[in-house]
Amino acid sequence: MTEPSGTTVSELAARLSGWLRRLPPAEDRIVALIKELDARYGDRSDPVTATTCREVERTAWAYSRHLELQFEPAGTGTPDEESPGWDDPDPAGVLRGAAAVTRVQRLREGISLIQIDSLEPVSLAQSYVRAAFQLARHASGIIIDLRGNGGGDPATVALIAGLVLGDVSRPLSEVTYRERRRQWWTPDFEAGTAVPAHVPVAVLSSTRTFSSGEALAYHLQARGRVTVVGEATPGAADHVTPIRLTPTVLGILPEAYVTDAVTGTNWEGRGVLPDVACTAEEAATAAVDHLLRA
Repeated sequence: MTEPSGTTVSELAARLSGWLRRLPPAEDRIVALIKELDARYGDRSDPVTATTCREVERTAWAYSRHLELQFEPAGTGTPDEESPGWDDPDPAGVLRGAAAVTRVQRLREGISLIQIDSLEPVSLAQSYVRAAFQLARHASGIIIDLRGNGGGDPATVALIAGLVLGDVSRPLSEVTYRERRRQWWTPDFEAGTAVPAHVPVAVLSSTRTFSSGEALAYHLQARGRVTVVGEATPGAADHVTPIRLTPTVLGILPEAYVTDAVTGTNWEGRGVLPDVACTAEEAATAAVDHLLRA
């Protein structure tokens, strides 16, 4: 049985609210989340446990689907006063896993399937991603399997989006932080690099497609270049960063929001909705059938 920490639920909620006031832009939904946290948990004197972390987390999901509270009962870390940012991944581990480019397979009638299970840093992923698309170069149709993709580097989103959308750079999104903005564009490629415009493309989605995995599906769907097949995704559009809230609780908290350059909005809370709805298990077969009719 998990031992509770010495921090009370009200103290955790107050620290979480404090970071939400200073970290992301002050959108109405973040203001509403802070009010909800105070109303629900402001008087809670019971100690924080894994169960209460899940309770607070699920309250937050109505406002920021990406927010996460990781309970570490043996934790002794000092709560953060400044945002530390993400640690760099182990390059050797990323390369051993081929940057999560898990499968490239030729299916019936010359259709290729490319499975990408996370979006590793573009400096490490680029050669694997481009090799996968090169193997699919002369396919009659392409399926990008994101059913298990939990997200990752926005630069890798831009790389893959460019390989599908075309050789000429184009805007994808703008990310708004509290004190700055950043635009994301697809790369410029040598002519003939991207998937030919006449080749149909499908993206497989599931309830496990998350964060930047959702971003890739959303940006491609918004431009009418792909057919999304499978399940609606959870709807985690915010950019997030790790914050040590208490010695035993690590928060993954929103720090910025995304605006798609075409739609002027994003998939937060709604998810990416499939064009062809089916179970995740049926998605590959359904996508092949769809592409053969395209």
